[in-house]
Amino acid sequence: MTSELISRITVEPGKRSGKPCIRGLRITVSDVLEYLASGMTETEILADFPELISEDIRACLAFAAERERRLLGSVA
Repeated sequence: MTSELISRITVEPGKRSGKPCIRGLRITVSDVLEYLASGMTETEILADFPELISEDIRACLAFAAERERRLLGSVA
């Protein structure tokens, strides 16, 4: 399931300076994570960005968790 979610994240060199984006849109993973960190709820994010769905937000979280896991694995 996690790999299915993470597959929603795309990286295109010419889009948003190559930052990981959601499904080829111009909304980055870091945008969504910052919204969540600032206190926005999933419902609020989805209302502000109707092109997103719940799975996109979960994909951002899964992507960040996977990056963190790999980072910690490379340090150990």
